[in-house]
Amino acid sequence: MSRKLEGKIAIVTGGSTGIGLATAKRFADEGAHVIVTGRRQAELDAAVSAIDNATGIRVDSSNMAELDKLFAWVRSDFGRIDVLFVNAGGGSLLPLGKITEEQYDDTFGSNVKGVLFTVQKALPLLADGASVILTGSTAASGGAEGFSVYAASKAAVRSFARNWILDLKGRGIRVNTLSPGPTKTPGFFGLAGPDAARQQGMLNALASRIPMGRVGDADEIAKAAVFLASDDSSFVNGIELFVDGGKAQI
Repeated sequence: MSRKLEGKIAIVTGGSTGIGLATAKRFADEGAHVIVTGRRQAELDAAVSAIDNATGIRVDSSNMAELDKLFAWVRSDFGRIDVLFVNAGGGSLLPLGKITEEQYDDTFGSNVKGVLFTVQKALPLLADGASVILTGSTAASGGAEGFSVYAASKAAVRSFARNWILDLKGRGIRVNTLSPGPTKTPGFFGLAGPDAARQQGMLNALASRIPMGRVGDADEIAKAAVFLASDDSSFVNGIELFVDGGKAQI
């Protein structure tokens, strides 16, 4: 059986854990050579060892010099990019009245500045017909206590996709947003803290608001990323694909 990404060169930023790692594994299983980036060397090394046909490079996507280093290396070793999954990012919970400049700068640095300049600096290497996938979030489509800065950053990501498909018209490059709902990842559990009972309580509370009655698994998001990366979605451009058990639809 032919694989959906056979011979493709794919980059997954923030690919050392969670959704990024699950997607990097799926891309490799579908025949791509996967370049994984991350900020923590130990986690990055572990991720690369767990993926067939992968290479890792330590990169902070909000750091322009490190992005330049990444794409100079990709140009030298691979010459092109067929799939760019811009997944690096994160956030924290602080309600209005307690939001700090540090939280704002960290969240928008990773989720907005990092996304913008990752894609812009990749442009000369993107093959005609390449697929660019931006990680959004259902948080951008609703409200949640203490989540306004994160939600605003992901709303900006969604807006990028709508506009960039016009900027890239004529090259056949597709830009889509993949928006997970609550998903079991290390980052998700990090929001609840180390207490197991509190983590389970958060899982239960979130699951009660999802029509499917549960939170997602990282591999379920990864399978949707494969769809957007492959020719199966050859006429899909500028959309927001929710993988959320129905949460954004109610």
